Amino acid sequence: MEKPVALGVDIGGSHITAALIDLETRTIIQDTLKRSAVDSRESKEVILSAWCEVINKAFKKSTTTTKLIGIAMPGPFDYEKGISLIKDQDKFNTLYGVNIKEELSKRLNVDTENIHFINDAAGFLQGEVFGGAARGNANVLGLTLGTGLGSSYCVGGVAKDADLWNSEFMNGIAEDYLSTRWFVGRYNQLSGNEVAGVKELTALTATDHNATRVFMEFGYNLAQFLIPIIKKYKSDMVIVGGNISRAFNAFSPELIATLKGNEIYTSIKVTKLKEHASLIGAASCCDLDFLKEGGEPESKKITN
Repeated sequence: MEKPVALGVDIGGSHITAALIDLETRTIIQDTLKRSAVDSRESKEVILSAWCEVINKAFKKSTTTTKLIGIAMPGPFDYEKGISLIKDQDKFNTLYGVNIKEELSKRLNVDTENIHFINDAAGFLQGEVFGGAARGNANVLGLTLGTGLGSSYCVGGVAKDADLWNSEFMNGIAEDYLSTRWFVGRYNQLSGNEVAGVKELTALTATDHNATRVFMEFGYNLAQFLIPIIKKYKSDMVIVGGNISRAFNAFSPELIATLKGNEIYTSIKVTKLKEHASLIGAASCCDLDFLKEGGEPESKKITN
């Protein structure tokens, strides 16, 4: 019997990453991870050729007769039909209205029905639900915290983009308070000093009260943001990813204390798969049994 394998692909505004994923073990197959920089402002031909080159390299170690591809892609995008709707974003303008599924099918000699797309924020959470920190949990929220705010929700084992980055929050929108620029701006406001980013700020917490205060405020703000969302989706777990998640220990005490103070006891976890979550999540779109069953069959559930 042929081993169930799919290629997971993660496409961003400046790169493409691809790897073969073992759908049984839900892990990356050794020595198949390929990555390349891609200029998203280039022509349609240059972009698609660069994508296909990386995909073909990642497929080299595949021994399966049927090629399956799952692609995590930023929006707006028609994920079912595979048509790019991205415009006016200084990226992928030359792909607007192009049926990416059909283009890749012709260039890679893969049936269109074997090419699946998922939103990049949803792909992160799908990976964690399929083979990461949220495996075995049906109702989960996912947040990617970094230069921007990515958000997704999972109900019944299938993740979708929550698109909360521009939701009203405090005196602006959520991304104003839950991204790297907030840390940099708030620290400068309190101390008068400049810091490059969250990594540098984390290093200051041992000796700098202002740095500690910034993380405490962030934890409180994040809790206030999450309270209504957790209630809305009845989430039993929140998975946090992105660069800011590396400072989890600095802001999590205030986050968890504030949630508990509001009688919310949802489990908060850091990504297990890190930058590979979207690859594994994208590949899981090819596991039709997983998707049809609405997530993890009882016989395969893992308790965390």
